[in-house]
Amino acid sequence: MKCYITKPNQNKRILGLTGLNHDATAALIHDTDIRFAGHSERNSEIKNDELLNPQLLSQLRRYGDWDTVVWFEQPWLKKSRQLWAGQTQDTFTLQNLPSKYLKQFNLKPNHYISHHLSHASAAYFTSPYRESIGVMIDAIGEWDTTTIWHIRTNHNGETQFKKLWNRQYPHSLGLWYSAMTQRLGLKPQEDEYILMGMAGWGTLDTTLQKEIRDEFFNEGIVEFKQNLHRGCMDWNPKCYPDDGSDKWKFDIAANVQAICEEEILKVFELAQSMLPNIDNFVYGGGVALNCVANSLLARRYPNIWIIPNPGDGGSSLGSAAFVLGEHLDWNNTFLGYEIKGDYPTEQTLKGLLNGEIVGVASGRAEFGPRALGNRSLLADPRGDDIKDKVNKIKKRQEFRPFAPAVLEEHAHKIFDMPVRKSQYMQFVADCKRPDLYPAICHIDNTSRVQTVSKDDNPNFYNLINEFYKKTGCPMLLNTSLNIKGMPIVNTHNDGIEFEKKYKVKVYG
Repeated sequence: MKCYITKPNQNKRILGLTGLNHDATAALIHDTDIRFAGHSERNSEIKNDELLNPQLLSQLRRYGDWDTVVWFEQPWLKKSRQLWAGQTQDTFTLQNLPSKYLKQFNLKPNHYISHHLSHASAAYFTSPYRESIGVMIDAIGEWDTTTIWHIRTNHNGETQFKKLWNRQYPHSLGLWYSAMTQRLGLKPQEDEYILMGMAGWGTLDTTLQKEIRDEFFNEGIVEFKQNLHRGCMDWNPKCYPDDGSDKWKFDIAANVQAICEEEILKVFELAQSMLPNIDNFVYGGGVALNCVANSLLARRYPNIWIIPNPGDGGSSLGSAAFVLGEHLDWNNTFLGYEIKGDYPTEQTLKGLLNGEIVGVASGRAEFGPRALGNRSLLADPRGDDIKDKVNKIKKRQEFRPFAPAVLEEHAHKIFDMPVRKSQYMQFVADCKRPDLYPAICHIDNTSRVQTVSKDDNPNFYNLINEFYKKTGCPMLLNTSLNIKGMPIVNTHNDGIEFEKKYKVKVYG
């Protein structure tokens, strides 16, 4: 298997870019300091926008210049896969080559870092580990869809990424999960998290699972009988015919999620068998956004680090980090556009105590798909009707749950946590008193927990703590400040527009 070696680079002002795929992003590092990292969609207001937005690059320039430009994929290797797959239009279109595409921004790539290596670099160089097993699982990069790595930094500062095992296109757990998402009437490459939420409402059925496996899976790990890049809209389980009911959809979702978890665990078990003396894991790729599966992994492999932006978006940071060749100063995920001014603690608290659902748009935007207090829609988690009210505002399905943001020191009193802290909403936990907090509990009494400490976000911590002092409740319902199908609010003006359109007071 291939081995990649990087060492500290003298040229330390590096711009990493992703684009021409879903979720275009840009990340700027100076030495080991992450100066800026943001998503195009927040400026274009196009969900998962694949094109780099000029406003994003303009915002980024406020944080410094760069000497080196890095792209997160090997373009010609990707085109070879597209040619093999019969995607001739993509193959022979040269304008989508990064070198040509970036000319409009007066940018020229100096380095191209392969897709899964970018994932692995993002995971490793933001982790606390100097030696680890790396597991990357996604839909598709150039060819790789699942990879296992041995990653270590030696005493000379050189970091070796040794690829020990891989599964290549069209065998892809991510593509299969997306195909199932589409089969349930949802949008692939966007609504996978909805399928995950639906799973809690369904019933596990071994007969149905066997039929799914017989239809799609071979005996090997992440090995499929067909190319699911084209979807599976003509599939109907014989043991459970589609009667157009919600029960059909929820039961399919439950069993798809269960099989997905089994396949992920198989990959991790294989990885551990290859490197039995290493206990540290770094995990990345879009499949690492599955917080239900993440919780199972964390209970089995407690020394696991998952970057909060593990999908393609985080690869702008990962590709830049690989060229830098050093661990980044990772403190938190507040790396995007900054709304200046004091955090609106007093106004927000007053609204919450009055029983209102309120928005906060303040400070730097989160780099990743989840709002963590700076671009949030907040509410008291104790009301029986709060979940329905928030879902109505966000135009979401009524069965969808919401996340609690809880003071870190109270988290283990309220939840059966699989990890010590979960500051990025990456894990689910059983709620010990769902009767007290119905707005943040799923049908199975689990919650996607965000623990908040003074170090993670002192402003958000102070808000929750003041709410706790007044009410005895050490948490808030926290969801992203957006509506379904739209990106999270980015600027102060975005917050004003959200307030006008959806009649929710936004402070900031």
